[in-house]
Amino acid sequence: MTSTLPSSLRTSSSFDATRDLHLGHTRPAHLPTRLRPADLLRITDQGVADVLDGRYDDLLPSAWDPVHRWSARLESDDDLDLWLISWTPDEATDLHDHAGSLGALTVLSGSLREYRWTGKDLRLRVLDEGDQAAFPLGWVHDVVHNPEWARQSASAPTSPTPSSSAPSSSAPIGHVPTLSVHAYSPPLTAMSYYEVTETQSLRRTRTELTDQPE
Repeated sequence: MTSTLPSSLRTSSSFDATRDLHLGHTRPAHLPTRLRPADLLRITDQGVADVLDGRYDDLLPSAWDPVHRWSARLESDDDLDLWLISWTPDEATDLHDHAGSLGALTVLSGSLREYRWTGKDLRLRVLDEGDQAAFPLGWVHDVVHNPEWARQSASAPTSPTPSSSAPSSSAPIGHVPTLSVHAYSPPLTAMSYYEVTETQSLRRTRTELTDQPE
């Protein structure tokens, strides 16, 4: 399959995205996994490099859906799930945690907004291309496509030649989807969802068993 990723972002790598799964770490007594947040950040960073290098081209869609989010599991074993996720303007994740899993992400292209519960309110963090974030146990957040980046991207000058990043022949020249690589350890088994009450407290609304990323 011809890659739908931008050729200008492609790189080469001599490393394996899963090499950090065999570092020989012992599991800390207070964590459900032998992988640490720093390990997950390194794994997602390597996952981005491998996606750009074409290692996962057979998993990419032939065209990026501009309306609905998309995801593909890149790697999976008893320790970790590695995912590539696309983000679209009108679909958010809802406020959630990752139950008993640690998490991390690296933004491959575009920009995301993360709204994290601080204990008294939601705090905004913008994550642009190349930025990373780790999610320890108990982390409650919502992640969305950054509309500011979308507006800037739409108004930016376009390339005079077609870009391989265009999701279809009718897509704007030079269009790049918002993509991020996520790691969860141990692999996701459940997520709880929350709402912020009128008294600025957090209330759990439901818990779902799932092995899919939000």
